[in-house]
Amino acid sequence: MTEWIAAALLVAGGGFCLVAGVGVVRLRDIYARMHAATKAGTLGLGLICLATAVLADTWAGVVEPLLVFLFMIASAPVGAHLIGRAAFRTRVPVAPSTQADEGVEDFRAPPAS
Repeated sequence: MTEWIAAALLVAGGGFCLVAGVGVVRLRDIYARMHAATKAGTLGLGLICLATAVLADTWAGVVEPLLVFLFMIASAPVGAHLIGRAAFRTRVPVAPSTQADEGVEDFRAPPAS
């Protein structure tokens, strides 16, 4: 029974990773791409790590994928924030449908002279 559960988790995790990859290729601007890669990629990796932990024979085999997942949970939001901030401050073009709030220019980096 654990093999079936692990297989389902692996297929679901692989599907989310596939969706993340397609989102990075197909979405219109840096912010949507960053969101797809971070959210779907993290969920996909989490499901794959859970499948690995389900199939583990020892406690070390359970702890290792959980540590990988914890590292991903800790680093993915920070990386996404830094990418988004760099894109915003360097005025990377966005999709035409993107709307900006009032006063947004106060947070951008001053133009290079």
